[in-house]
Amino acid sequence: MKNQAVVGGYQSTKFFQGEKWLVLTGLLGFLLAGVCAIWVMLYGGPVAPNGDVSKAFSFNAALGIFLLSTAAIIPLSALGTRSKAFFRWSYIALALYSYAAETVQNFRGVDPRFVENGTPFDETVSFIFTFVALLLVLFYVFLAVQYFRRKSYSLSPKLVVSIRYAMIAVMLSFVAGIWISFNDGRVVGLQGNIIWLHGLGFHALQAVPFVAWISARKRHARFIHITGIAYLLGLVAIGWQTYLGRALLELSVFPILAAACFLIAFIPVLCLLLNKDRVKSYDIQN
Repeated sequence: MKNQAVVGGYQSTKFFQGEKWLVLTGLLGFLLAGVCAIWVMLYGGPVAPNGDVSKAFSFNAALGIFLLSTAAIIPLSALGTRSKAFFRWSYIALALYSYAAETVQNFRGVDPRFVENGTPFDETVSFIFTFVALLLVLFYVFLAVQYFRRKSYSLSPKLVVSIRYAMIAVMLSFVAGIWISFNDGRVVGLQGNIIWLHGLGFHALQAVPFVAWISARKRHARFIHITGIAYLLGLVAIGWQTYLGRALLELSVFPILAAACFLIAFIPVLCLLLNKDRVKSYDIQN
């Protein structure tokens, strides 16, 4: 099966095309998350002295979703065969190490990132994990840049525009992850929690392209910008609230602003889903 076809004068590409192994690696995350969930239900999350299987559950599930979302949009990156293979197998290797470090160490009672009184083995795993996290960011920056090239845009203008917004959000998530590392934990001030910014940014990979996918007609293209801009503003509001060291769920300006932005980002989805002419195919086309 060819990766591209011509539909109505425009190139058309299918989600996930040629990314079977990255998809399987993403599904592995769900399998590991399921194992962790069963353990948590039977024995609870904490494992003495510093492990927490519930954290391994959330990490594996989140990484699995991230890999699946990435596999879906790689065909629109306009990367050559060799470049896609390089990214794919590099990311698979890094993801497999991340799964192993997060899961095994938490089951052993060790925080895989911030080791306290650990063995040389634990310190080594933590050091490599930090290096792997950095490589995950660098490789993804390489991928993100591709969507801002004209070659990628020509494959599917509306969808690539949505991916551009998503990539900016992902970069904010990566910045939050680096923030967690330098902060030696997710807690900022009295009640701030960086994990909200870190997690929600990645979900732009599903939220914004979904609006583009269900946009069947040119007049709906503005909805992509509404969702993308509102989502990014919501993340900025969350980030500022966290920087102030205050709880995200308190009744103050920035949490309310964030909630309003995410609500605005969701409105186009409702409008498009209620439209009788919405897209019914998984093909990506202009």
